[in-house]
Amino acid sequence: MARPPNYSHERMERDRAKAAKKAEKQAAKANARKSDEGTSEKNEDPSESTPSD
Repeated sequence: MARPPNYSHERMERDRAKAAKKAEKQAAKANARKSDEGTSEKNEDPSESTPSD
């Protein structure tokens, strides 16, 4: 005999998985932004990093 469906539990599981996936994507984007900011700050003004004689 098949078990009766528990719709609310299944929906909560789907929502939990969706939220975890969304949080993972946001963290990846934040890390990408952080690394992009670090590289752009270094490359913004190359005249400061190279001494001119």
